[in-house]
Amino acid sequence: MVDVKGRWALVTGGARGIGRLVSLFLAERGCNIIVQSRKKEHADKVKAEVEELGAQCTAVEAELSDLESVKKMLEEVDGLGHRIDIVMNNAGMQIAYRTEWLSTPAEDYTDSFLINTVAPMMICYHFIPKMTEAGFGRIVNTTSGIALEPEQAGYSAAKAALNKVTIDIGSKLQGTDVMINLTDPGWCRTDLGGPNAPNAPESAIPGVVVGAFVDDGKSGRIFGAGLFYDMTLEQAVAAAHNMNSPY
Repeated sequence: MVDVKGRWALVTGGARGIGRLVSLFLAERGCNIIVQSRKKEHADKVKAEVEELGAQCTAVEAELSDLESVKKMLEEVDGLGHRIDIVMNNAGMQIAYRTEWLSTPAEDYTDSFLINTVAPMMICYHFIPKMTEAGFGRIVNTTSGIALEPEQAGYSAAKAALNKVTIDIGSKLQGTDVMINLTDPGWCRTDLGGPNAPNAPESAIPGVVVGAFVDDGKSGRIFGAGLFYDMTLEQAVAAAHNMNSPY
């Protein structure tokens, strides 16, 4: 199992919801955190919480629907001078729920793909060469298990595209110590999931973070949080190691 103490992780959407829980979980194990949010001040609370746990924390801002903003954020992260060993692409947006799904506007697709597919992939492309050069890296892209719901077509299609590209990239990294996997938190009561979701955000731990700790050289897997309910991190990593990659 990977020891994250002293490493640096970029957590997108890390100021609230599941992203905040991920930031704190990593910080509890000594990992330093760079928290991305739309505005730096949105991260004030989690930054204080991370630092109280004894880890370092820096906030960066980016509007993920604006690729120029994403580029500037990545330049800012580079300028901090830290080697980024872990990327948790947690941020995402559910664009709309269209009861009249045959009237779904094109913008549901274009807006959702920018935030849920293009931005996280630009982050992946930025850090994979650096991780490869360093000989170590973990990327976890957050997907969704939504299926058979054309009411959420823009969101589910964007996440399906993220799955496809993540799995394809993983085939190039398979067998190395730079690993890229996916996680599905399940339907949780967050700003994205809404108040009627059946699961507490805490139920997604440790499933959503297990991809940062696996150490078996296998990429391209989807770690559904429900597979790891009530497990310790050590138990979750062992279970994840038993999961086959798709290659």
